[in-house]
Amino acid sequence: MFSHVVIFWTDPAQADAADKIIAGGNKFLKNIPGLTYFHIGKMVGSPRPVVDQTYQVALNTVFASKQAQDDYQVHPQHLEFIAQCVKPFVKKITVYDFE
Repeated sequence: MFSHVVIFWTDPAQADAADKIIAGGNKFLKNIPGLTYFHIGKMVGSPRPVVDQTYQVALNTVFASKQAQDDYQVHPQHLEFIAQCVKPFVKKITVYDFE
């Protein structure tokens, strides 16, 4: 199993940026071959100080292997998501990959 988690900080000048990223993720990423789990959504506030509340959107994906995730990275739908839904709306990204 290989997990790929992406945290997005949106452009504050674009009020609908989080919604655009989520809609784009569901449109472009959800059905890419090799995914065994897909979830994208908005940050949920918490009273716990250990919870990072500075981002706006998170993407959580799981693959059967690192190779499946590598294939996902160059898939045309993933590249389209980056072009249409990340570059226009995101100021910062952090990625966590782990097995």
